[in-house]
Amino acid sequence: MNWINNYVRPRINSIFSRRETPENLWSKCDECGMMLFHRELSGNLNVCTSCGHHMAITARDRFEALFDVGIFTEIDVPAPVVDPLQFRDQKKYPDRLKAAQKVTGEAEAMLVAEGEIGRTPIVAACQDFSFMAGSMGMYVGNAIITAAERAVATGKPLVLFSAAGGARMQEGILSLMQMPRTTVAIQMLKEAGLPYIVVLTHPTTGGVTASYAMLGDVQIAEPNALICFAGPRVIAQTIGEKLPEGFQRAEYLLEHGMLDRVTKRTEMKEELVSIIRMLMHMPPPVMGDLPKPSEYPELAAPADAETAETAKE
Repeated sequence: MNWINNYVRPRINSIFSRRETPENLWSKCDECGMMLFHRELSGNLNVCTSCGHHMAITARDRFEALFDVGIFTEIDVPAPVVDPLQFRDQKKYPDRLKAAQKVTGEAEAMLVAEGEIGRTPIVAACQDFSFMAGSMGMYVGNAIITAAERAVATGKPLVLFSAAGGARMQEGILSLMQMPRTTVAIQMLKEAGLPYIVVLTHPTTGGVTASYAMLGDVQIAEPNALICFAGPRVIAQTIGEKLPEGFQRAEYLLEHGMLDRVTKRTEMKEELVSIIRMLMHMPPPVMGDLPKPSEYPELAAPADAETAETAKE
């Protein structure tokens, strides 16, 4: 009996206890505290199924959900000079870039692609907040210019998803120069008569808000997204007054006329398809991506009454 208790049972327990439990199977909602299974969360585009809180999503995951069947073609962006100011704080700037690239798997803070959404061709650009807070540097400026030039060359609308903490301090004045550069790029679209739609996500702040993020023909935001130049805490300390409830959040800006729509992420694709097709003078999208009946001769109406009677039989 002692042999069973002292050897066999511990041996069996040690075998079963070796099962490794995968990490990151559950995520906690920052808003309501609900524990969410990772497949359920990713299937709902990182939107809490309990309270509807919109969590962060990478640019690549957003594009996979946005484009039809998740298929899109990346557009190459010219790489700028690395570390033009030889900037260094606690780390060298190139070291920070390499660390961000390793964590995110992306070359920089913005991804540019083209493809179809609801059978509607578009060019899209998306900032990735997980890459150095989506900060606007020379690469981001090049990305927006590249996206605008591609849209003009192909006659497609441009959809931009913004998410940034502002300009990138490691590039100094060169990052601030991206504000006029991107403004000129957006003007190219307007002169070509092509729609420019901006989707502001949480958070969109600083020089990004003061330039290309607020120049859209249509301004859409995700629910409860923080959209501002200076943050609410800075403003409250500056003016010495308590700010209104929900100040600088998407719903507040919609109420005060700075946005056109506030749309849930899970409904964003259908919203964009409808708006783009209307602005491009295209027919409404076919629900369910079904072919038009006219494409099938056997489904066409019979030519005469005799044919109709035969069809009924």
